[in-house]
Amino acid sequence: MQTKVGVCNLCEAICGLKITIDQGRVVGIRGNEDDPLSRGHICPKGVALADVHNDPDRLRRPVKKVDGVFVETTWDEALDLVADNLAATINTHGRDAVGIYLGNPNVHSLGAMTHGTALTKQLRSKNTFSATSVDQLPQQLMAHLLYGHQLMVPIPDIDRTSYFLVFGANPMASNGSLMTVPDFPQRARDLRRRGGRMVVFDPRRTETAAIADEHVFVRPGTDAWVLLAMLNTLFADGLVTPAPWVRDVETVGAAVAGFTPELAERVSGVPGETIRRIAHDFASADGAAAYGRIGVSTQAFGTVCHWAINALNIVTGNLDREGGVMFTSPAVDMVGRRVIGPGHFGAWRSRVRGLPSFSGELPVAALREEIETPGEGQIRALLTVAGNPVLSTPNGQRLGTSIAGLDFAAAIDIYLNETTRHADVILPPTTALERDHYDLIFHLLAVRNTARFTPAVMPKPDGALHDWEISRELVRRLAKRLGRPTTLRSRIIGRVRTGLSPTALLAGLLRIHGSGVTLKALRAHPDGIDLGPLRSQLPGRLQTTDRCVHLAPDLVLTELARLADHLPETPSVEGELLLIGRRHKQDCNSWMHNTTRLTRGRPRHHLLMHPDDAARRGIADGDTCDVASAVGQVHVAVSLTSDMMPGVVSLPHGYGHAGSGQTHAATVPGVSINDLTDPALVDVSGNAALCGVPVTVSLTR
Repeated sequence: MQTKVGVCNLCEAICGLKITIDQGRVVGIRGNEDDPLSRGHICPKGVALADVHNDPDRLRRPVKKVDGVFVETTWDEALDLVADNLAATINTHGRDAVGIYLGNPNVHSLGAMTHGTALTKQLRSKNTFSATSVDQLPQQLMAHLLYGHQLMVPIPDIDRTSYFLVFGANPMASNGSLMTVPDFPQRARDLRRRGGRMVVFDPRRTETAAIADEHVFVRPGTDAWVLLAMLNTLFADGLVTPAPWVRDVETVGAAVAGFTPELAERVSGVPGETIRRIAHDFASADGAAAYGRIGVSTQAFGTVCHWAINALNIVTGNLDREGGVMFTSPAVDMVGRRVIGPGHFGAWRSRVRGLPSFSGELPVAALREEIETPGEGQIRALLTVAGNPVLSTPNGQRLGTSIAGLDFAAAIDIYLNETTRHADVILPPTTALERDHYDLIFHLLAVRNTARFTPAVMPKPDGALHDWEISRELVRRLAKRLGRPTTLRSRIIGRVRTGLSPTALLAGLLRIHGSGVTLKALRAHPDGIDLGPLRSQLPGRLQTTDRCVHLAPDLVLTELARLADHLPETPSVEGELLLIGRRHKQDCNSWMHNTTRLTRGRPRHHLLMHPDDAARRGIADGDTCDVASAVGQVHVAVSLTSDMMPGVVSLPHGYGHAGSGQTHAATVPGVSINDLTDPALVDVSGNAALCGVPVTVSLTR
């Protein structure tokens, strides 16, 4: 029996682990108390890593579909089938005839980050989509517009702040998102112990709201009015103190002048006096941080919400301030060295609806229509990589039907799920415990500067391929079949990049970034290296051309004008309610619901409803109800709770595994919230507007 240092890369918390192995089998997983970032914290998902490794449902060999049934095949045959069909589609119909969907796990894998981009570049399709436009695109767009790079996301200095203002986020369940904050419960206790406050705005009394000093109910989809009213208050009451490198402050003051707390109260239900008081408290705190996530990203005005959150931090002088929001100093600087590009907005638009691209990707809300609508550029073949868009994107059931009608579909995935069951070929990579890991992105978004390299804990099984090896082999096979002209320089760079392992590439990145951290040092300190707290870096760290923050982008000013002419409509159908999503610490987006360890206990798949709303409809706790929206209907049990704002109901994200073909998944109850969400509803960024979907709820007859 031996114990190895490991890492959980299922969510953004990147917690360090101690993994006990006996005779080649994982028999115990606990938090690593010597990890400088996670400090021994672990959530149920980390323990369940062993379940994924041992899962009988997991694919271990490539499979192809024969007469509607999946059968195992060889790697050579499977890779050739994928390369043959994708290349034939491109050669016959053009490069945009191949669609690509990249799921969330790609950013959690070193190999996917180092080699997966080569595959998408080889395909060169404008019809590339990812989970980014499901729940975080407005934040990346604001980082690009305000600070010059899509990954320059300001991070709350949670360990030193005195006032933490939260909109539509639940770090008690998520351990942070676009804010890597493992052990948030202890950090929240530390905040209170040093006399600080946490205030949460949310339509549900979430796990985070339950421990906050103050929770404020806000009507779904109206956070923008509340945030703008706070800015209005700061300007009206002379509480604006931006840094000298911030431009266009007066323009912002004029733009928010009409968004008064009284208007916000009528729209959102939040008392105007509450808005004024919290704005004053935020401005007067000795280090305050405003933070918002999925609840405000997935609204019709999600971009305005995130601009306003940034503006709150900026105009009160809390950007780049200890205890405010700051930028990291990672050992591998993906931003400063432009390893990842700064991003671009609207370089092209989707063929059918004209939705804008961002950083080489189109909004996933357009995927279905791009498959179904005939014409030049119609998607005829689809490659999904570690993603399940049928469960996790709008109107999923209809999307599943569309994918089933494609000429060809392939997937790089370890599971047969709602999306991959429509594939003709599935290529399963190794799992997290079987490959080396370094978090290129989440060290960049963490609440403390650390670095950690984790060698594979378990050996790579005979006959298996890592994700990066699958990408490399597809790139090589596609290159032969596509026959595109290339320069000698590009061929040499491509061969070097795809020929080296992710670990070798990491060693090179560490050297060129000059942080002083080397792969040798990381191997010598497997628990991780502590690089210290966040520190002031502005304006030098800014990626804008003049090293200034321009606070009034034209896109935002146009949206503010549109918002001024728009008021949320009253329910168009009598008895209509507003649907929001939710997440739990035991869940990992659209997967791991077939793991007994994570699904036992009280049911989490129910529709949550306020008792008053239920009484008006004759619904009792535990009843099965029909929930209907403009695009679909589901049947689900109801749980009554006063944690819901009256007029609002909630379904969790990612459920609905029945019929996926997995051994255990068919027994897992639940429905997909995305059978109710409407792809027609999007933010100006193109992000899906999943929050505040009008629904009716009635007893199932």
